[in-house]
Amino acid sequence: MTGILETEAGTGDPGSRRGGEPPEIRRSRLRAADLLPVGTLGLRSRRLRAVLSALGIAIGIASMVAVLGVTRSSQSALLAQLDKLGTNLLTVASGTSLANTEVALPVTAAPMVRRVPGVIAVAPTAKINTVNVYRNDQIPIGRTGGLAVRACDATLLETLQGSVMEGQFLTSSKAPVAVLGSEVATVLGINRLTVDTRVWVGGRWFTVIGILNSLPLASEIDRSALISFPAAKELLGYTGAPSRIYVRTDPEQVTQVANAMASNANPADPYSVNASRPSDALSAQLAVKQAGGSLFLGLGGIALLVGTIGIANVMVISVLERRAEIGLRRTLGATRAHIATQFLTESLILSAVGGLAGIVIGVGVTAAMAYSQGWGLAIPPVALGGGFGVAVVAGVVAGLYPALRASRLSPTDALRTHG
Repeated sequence: MTGILETEAGTGDPGSRRGGEPPEIRRSRLRAADLLPVGTLGLRSRRLRAVLSALGIAIGIASMVAVLGVTRSSQSALLAQLDKLGTNLLTVASGTSLANTEVALPVTAAPMVRRVPGVIAVAPTAKINTVNVYRNDQIPIGRTGGLAVRACDATLLETLQGSVMEGQFLTSSKAPVAVLGSEVATVLGINRLTVDTRVWVGGRWFTVIGILNSLPLASEIDRSALISFPAAKELLGYTGAPSRIYVRTDPEQVTQVANAMASNANPADPYSVNASRPSDALSAQLAVKQAGGSLFLGLGGIALLVGTIGIANVMVISVLERRAEIGLRRTLGATRAHIATQFLTESLILSAVGGLAGIVIGVGVTAAMAYSQGWGLAIPPVALGGGFGVAVVAGVVAGLYPALRASRLSPTDALRTHG
């Protein structure tokens, strides 16, 4: 039995030894096979307390794993989206006026932009600032819901690498037909198309022939009803000048093309033209998510610290409650190192169980979040291995002082105090 004095093997009769020598006393040993039963003795006798103590570590580790997992999953989804949409799309515009209307570019802007080396595709669009789109002719003018009307041609869908969710896209026809951006369709309550699906634009009915899927790099298109250039000129008084041009470039020449946009789009006033890259907004989201992840990671660290303090407090109380056990084991031959090892093992087991539980909870939360958002599950290995390692370190830190305190108790003091 652990902590019991052991004698030399023999007959067991001290007088049988030569010269009547006393039996040899062996040094007390704590066998590896006894370490787990002894180290879990306090946990098995006080199970509810053990569970509550491990819960603090579990919450801290779960928070850290979930933060790292959710952040990595969302970042992976954004990066995949960037790879799919490309970072070689530029938007050329002259900004907005004080009345929040888009300022027109010269009529020659689109042809001039097409001549820039490195340009693959160009799609001019024009916001018709004088009209809005409504579900029917009974809605008061001015209640626009932030929706706009834009003129474009068939090059828009190809340049933005967009797709039609239902119906078809525009042609060069002068007919009063429209294609709705995804947000416009949602706001107007149009989720499917029939022969009678119409919207009220500029004092006349336009038949809806298509609904677009969302365009992450062109949110203004999502909030617009699109009509053809010929229809805009014929029915809405459009003058032919674009207000926003989308440019798809050679991926290796994005910077060069961007630098040439202003002087080509508006040679008379190049400083009024701004060429931006919509994908930069998605890249900014990555930076924001990383900053937010660091904040929540810090909160998880605080929860882990609280859990560590909780385990340390429980272990100190356990030492005080088990003074008689400590005194008895010391009397039977257990050394200070055995007592310290026992309580340190108990703390390590408590924190390790909490760490494993926290990893399982964190992975579960990450999987649920990824599933709800349509992301792929991506948990960095450092979150799993590091989480368990941090839990073990927390167990060592929490159990070190109680273990040393227990080992310093003398057998007589421990037994006398208990009695």
